[in-house]
Amino acid sequence: MGRPGYVTVPILSVLAAIGYVYYTTVFLAIPAWLGLATQAGLANAAAFTALAAACVATYAVAVSRDPGRVPASFVPDAEVAESSIHEIKRKGGDLRYCQKCSHYKPPRAHHCRACKRCVLRMDHHCIWINNCVGHENYKIFLVFVLYAVIASFYSMVLIIGGVMHLPKDEQPGSDSSRKSIIVCGILLCPLTLALMVLLGWHVYLILHNKTTIEYHEGVRAMWLAEKAGNPYHHPYNLGIYENLVSVLGPNMFCWLCPISRNIGNGVRFRTSYDIPLSTPPM
Repeated sequence: MGRPGYVTVPILSVLAAIGYVYYTTVFLAIPAWLGLATQAGLANAAAFTALAAACVATYAVAVSRDPGRVPASFVPDAEVAESSIHEIKRKGGDLRYCQKCSHYKPPRAHHCRACKRCVLRMDHHCIWINNCVGHENYKIFLVFVLYAVIASFYSMVLIIGGVMHLPKDEQPGSDSSRKSIIVCGILLCPLTLALMVLLGWHVYLILHNKTTIEYHEGVRAMWLAEKAGNPYHHPYNLGIYENLVSVLGPNMFCWLCPISRNIGNGVRFRTSYDIPLSTPPM
């Protein structure tokens, strides 16, 4: 596992996969089906090029953007500590304190062993970006996965069309092109499925305003609550619309825009126990 901020083998593998799929789709599948000299061929090549460029750009940002550091001056507010009843240690009921970083943990922050520091609203550490997915880069990570799913489906359609329209006669290079297109299509099938599962998982998390860590913690908390005969409610679940806004931003038209940022500073979050704020979140 490489240190955060360094280019690793998984990162090079992702870039190589994007390059391979792009080359096969634009320079083999489209010419075989539509022809690059035709209006339809040029339009599809331009559209897929733009989509591939968006994938590379959002991936680069997800890799390079800091997921969110705990401010050195952070000290839990007494009022917040009392209201965030779940943000305490599992044993003893003390405020969450990171012994390795020597500071208090804000709500939803966790220590990453790979990054060797606490990360704000940590979801998970992803080896494919050699970075944590946290408060500051969660949205761009989600947008990248979405673009990758769309690009994979788009490529599959063009590849299937390319295979079906390859010349039947054995022309020089036709057999090689056919094999390359078929191999790319075979590799795309499990990749597209994995990306769809990943996207669906994070859509579920967003709709419930959870992180991957909070989901697994919530399973245990729900079991303990049911065992004690008490109802369990995820404290950050504000309703579907408010959950979407808290992650994707207040402007619905910019939810899938890679240049827009999420809201808040990652240190304090609204909960379902809070009195509705009279002013919008910072």
